[in-house]
Amino acid sequence: MSKLITMNVDGQELQVEEGKNLIDALSAVGIHIPHFCYHPALGFDGNCRMCLVEVEGARGPQIACNTPVKEGMKVSLSSESSMNLRRKVLEFELINHPLDCPICDQAGECKLQDYYMEAGLSKSRMEVEKVAKEKNLDFGCGVVHDQERCVLCARCVRFLRKYTKTAELGIVNRCDKAKVTTFPEKPINNRYALNVVDICPVGAMTSRDFRFKQRVWFMSSEKSVCHGCAKGCSIYVDHNQEKYKAERVYRFRPRENAQVNGHFMCDAGRLSYRKENENRLTTAKASERFEAVDIATSQAVALLSAAKGKAVFIVSPSWTTEQMAVAKSLATHYDGYLSGYADGYIVKGDGDDLLLKEDKAANRASLELLGISTDRQKLISNLKTAEVVVVLNNDLSLTASDKREFEALFAGKQVIFVGSHRIALADSAQTVIPCASYTEYAGVVVNVDSILQEVTCAIEKECFARRPEQVMAALSGNAIKAELGAVRQQLSASVPALAQVDWNAIPENGLNLKGGAQ
Repeated sequence: MSKLITMNVDGQELQVEEGKNLIDALSAVGIHIPHFCYHPALGFDGNCRMCLVEVEGARGPQIACNTPVKEGMKVSLSSESSMNLRRKVLEFELINHPLDCPICDQAGECKLQDYYMEAGLSKSRMEVEKVAKEKNLDFGCGVVHDQERCVLCARCVRFLRKYTKTAELGIVNRCDKAKVTTFPEKPINNRYALNVVDICPVGAMTSRDFRFKQRVWFMSSEKSVCHGCAKGCSIYVDHNQEKYKAERVYRFRPRENAQVNGHFMCDAGRLSYRKENENRLTTAKASERFEAVDIATSQAVALLSAAKGKAVFIVSPSWTTEQMAVAKSLATHYDGYLSGYADGYIVKGDGDDLLLKEDKAANRASLELLGISTDRQKLISNLKTAEVVVVLNNDLSLTASDKREFEALFAGKQVIFVGSHRIALADSAQTVIPCASYTEYAGVVVNVDSILQEVTCAIEKECFARRPEQVMAALSGNAIKAELGAVRQQLSASVPALAQVDWNAIPENGLNLKGGAQ
């Protein structure tokens, strides 16, 4: 943390970080200065004037986004004159706004709506017709633009110039004809486009995927980690259970984390929420017939007991560290071989210099931490002599070559599949046991940069979706430990890199296993 200085805000002495502007410095101590165009990841632009404040000794009102804090500075935010400055700016912003909050997806998350309510502006003084602009414009990549709602803060324009460097948007015309638009026949075309929806402070940019699906105040949010690739972006999981319906995930949003993803996430990871609702494995199988989960589990236990010393377990590289540890205990219990082979999760050429990684496994780093082999030849060698193969949510069909080779190796063996989704193996395995997916359990994952983060349980599915560690404990005849606390104690004792982890106080931004919390 930088040096602290003392300043005065509305007569109150505060200590804030030196070097920051007024918006960021006061935000850190719980004081919000209204603003539209400023965003910490994009810097100041100074075009909206919503953050005007009075600073003692300054020549006129100052924009807080471009005013650095100083020792002894005196700022007035709540005086009548300061409030009046912001009321006038807000009234200007609302002159041509359609005030369509009841049908706007941003309602409940809209800064314009919040400031309007705070300012108590209930009546318009305008007596002329509002300027009509275009609505429901398809900007590409699922971004929908409503020009009438736009306050021309230019956050979207600056994001595409500064972050993706693709510059698909610009502001054309002047005065009340000014508008954000794409260039002719050049829609938004990049892999981070939907971040402009997040950074839009009003409802001018909305996601076609989320439009009219839910009102935000009906949803609950949990902090979690994206499983789209090895970067492990911090996210919010927004979910809701409508009456007479199963609980669903409705969207992923980026969660600010300076040591992982900053303020953003890729569109592929954002839209991967759909997998949590679709193609789920919900029924168990025993001897290739649909059965109750308990019957399938009992059959799997019998098969494993009969094949002790001749079983191979293949664990998912995206399961939590705790689940991998339980898988290791399960393999040891049956004197079996455990592999974390997952070369099919690597998509060559699919990474970039921003967030996306070629490796689509969320927790490959933990395989190394726990000493779980990922060697292909060792796995093949062990499969040749195995009688039972237990695939623990590892999708071996991601590449055509793996699919052909492992299908041949599995021929003539008893295959038990434990998984959350209906992949090819769920149809071909003799025994199938469904389990929960990652928005339905808790644990930790370690990303490609050795940042350990917590995954929290967002939703509870119906009884078919037992947590993977519960399924594995049942497969051992409840002979191995699967409770989160017990597994974590085991991890601290056996994995040097996790020895000092305080499992009850993992920072929200994660723990750098190579350098501690940041």
